[in-house]
Amino acid sequence: MKTFNDIKKIIYCESEISSPIVQRALKRTGLSDENIASFRNEENLGEIIENLKASFLSKEILVLKRFEGRKFQKCPGSPQMICCNYYLLNTCFNCFYNCTYCFLNSYLNSYGIIQFTNLEELVPSIRSFAETNNKILRVGTGEYTDSLMYDDITGIAEMLINGTSELENVFMEFKTKSNKVDHLLDIEKKGNTVLAWTLNTPKNIELYEEDTSSLEDRLTAARKAQDSGFLIALHFDPIIAYEDFLDDYYSVVEKIFEYLNPESIVWISLGCFRYSPGFKDIIKHQFPDEKLTKGELFPSIDGKYKYLKQERINIFKSMKDKIKSFTDKPYIYLCMEDSQIWKDVFGYEFSVSEDLEQHMGDYLKNKFLQ
Repeated sequence: MKTFNDIKKIIYCESEISSPIVQRALKRTGLSDENIASFRNEENLGEIIENLKASFLSKEILVLKRFEGRKFQKCPGSPQMICCNYYLLNTCFNCFYNCTYCFLNSYLNSYGIIQFTNLEELVPSIRSFAETNNKILRVGTGEYTDSLMYDDITGIAEMLINGTSELENVFMEFKTKSNKVDHLLDIEKKGNTVLAWTLNTPKNIELYEEDTSSLEDRLTAARKAQDSGFLIALHFDPIIAYEDFLDDYYSVVEKIFEYLNPESIVWISLGCFRYSPGFKDIIKHQFPDEKLTKGELFPSIDGKYKYLKQERINIFKSMKDKIKSFTDKPYIYLCMEDSQIWKDVFGYEFSVSEDLEQHMGDYLKNKFLQ
């Protein structure tokens, strides 16, 4: 598994030298002075990056800078799909891990792991929104990066947990494919904090999740987190089909409940592999031997390529039934599917995303906040 020590070059903005994130990174790095550089402005940064591209891979470079865009926003979802209306915190773009299927391969055109340094407004933004919205909010940092890959360096999760743990209507989620939880276990007031893991079969982890932790290491970390008082979430997304793949996914479900107590697993998401137009050409260049896009995937109503509708329904129903054979406690939901798929899988449907948001919020309130 890649760690902070695999960074080969750190570049930081001169004006951000006093930022706690910059200070932590510079203090913890084992890099020599020649592999640490500062920049004055965006033009200067561009010049430095152009000189690095010939010698370093993008994921080997850490850029520490301010972000002037929106740091707190609702998930944009996908056209005509039912979305859970998750709220995103933009703390970083890109990550260490080299997952073949990651949408960031086609979404981001920047070079390096871009870690934002001006995150002091995150807690006030969440608190203000939570106090003026009478609903359950699910908020997370793991949309454009891995939430915990080097959080022991940045301290972002602890800052957010300490700042929001008393907000009864906020579930703060940190999603990861790492085993990096030890630095969080002793936080006294955990509130409704959710530590979450994306899970896959060992075969898919080996083929498509390069530089991540193993399934066993993820579940061991989840057990540590659960034992220390954190809520847990799990994400089967993307589910990737191959010969007899469901048997392997069933084995993963069985292993989950060997490691974890279902009573504190708050939600489990299910989503099949999918990709946007243009993604295939991009990953063919980066992963010339990839087999993901050689399967039979077809354009969906949201414009993305997916497995056939009936195949997705069979996968979701099978996974739902397998999980429910162990527990009814977690809220199981689909990621980016339409209302008809919901009806075929669960027997009920949502006409708009706000209906799912309300349904899930009510469930979490009744099951975990009473």
